[in-house]
Amino acid sequence: MTPAGSLLTADGLRKTYGPTTALDDAAFSIHPGEVVAVMGPSGSGKSTLLHCLAGIVRPDEGSITYGGRELTGMSDTELSALRRSEFGFVFQFGQLVPELTCVENVALPLRMNGVKRKQAEATALTWMERLDVADVRDKRPGEISGGQGQRVAVARSLAPSPRVIFADEPTGALDSLNGERVMEMLTDAARSTNAAVVLVTHETRVAAYSDREIVVRDGKSRDMERIA
Repeated sequence: MTPAGSLLTADGLRKTYGPTTALDDAAFSIHPGEVVAVMGPSGSGKSTLLHCLAGIVRPDEGSITYGGRELTGMSDTELSALRRSEFGFVFQFGQLVPELTCVENVALPLRMNGVKRKQAEATALTWMERLDVADVRDKRPGEISGGQGQRVAVARSLAPSPRVIFADEPTGALDSLNGERVMEMLTDAARSTNAAVVLVTHETRVAAYSDREIVVRDGKSRDMERIA
């Protein structure tokens, strides 16, 4: 049963890659402003679940509903537009564009949505100030530390005012101190804008920043709050 008020839900998700089953009747739900940690060992299917929820990978079976719309029935063009305008992404290694300055990286999703450069960079700088990386605005990713780079990546994910942020092992490449700082800033900023955060991690210290945990093992999901 889908919880009332859910922003993004999935039910009965199945996904196979050849003989390998990545998801086997997995389910998921998240409300606006909620941080949900998706946990599990390597190869459990947690990243595949995130990719399906974000419309990057199509499940073989099952339903994914976002804001009352069925994602599995959308065209690739519709899904691409949705990812640009309403979804934000933070990856393990940031995936910043090395040729662009940091402020240009943060402004990039806004520019892709047609926002003029001056306005896009002003919005980008607002988020960089909030995440304490405004001082690296004119540097390129290769010229800054890993912790700074990941905070720039978080600023980029928040710049378009997304309704859902997908964070895939966002602290995996950082030491514990920088990891904690990134998580504090990500969760505080997301909650202040009422954005939902789907947080994929295998680290309990990172999952501690979430409101709820879903464990994925052998492609199956368990909502720990409901079990408890």
